[in-house]
Amino acid sequence: MTRLTLRIAVVFAGLFGAAGTGGAAYAAHGGGDASLAVIAAAIAFVHAPALLALGLGGERLRGAAWPIFGMIIGVVLFSGDLAMRVATGDRLFFNAAPTGGSILILSWLLVSVLSLRGTRSPT
Repeated sequence: MTRLTLRIAVVFAGLFGAAGTGGAAYAAHGGGDASLAVIAAAIAFVHAPALLALGLGGERLRGAAWPIFGMIIGVVLFSGDLAMRVATGDRLFFNAAPTGGSILILSWLLVSVLSLRGTRSPT
């Protein structure tokens, strides 16, 4: 796995943390359908520390690039679709949120499977 992949994970951890904070603030103060904003924020918040951990320690987990990019794509689709609904009333595309959610589930399962393969020494 490249250092660029690890940096991308940390960059998106920061972006998802910021998006989660913004979404939670909108849900608290923005009015409208706050429930979608809360869910979008929660998904971003949950995956921010996971990506941070994978980005900082992913060199030890063989194949960590797969769950890293899966989580990034999954959050963008899931939270992005819900945020789009809040902002415009429209979806990103048909089944974007369920597709993103499925990718997130698979990414978490992949973290478990990869951990069973063992780790390698950091280089």
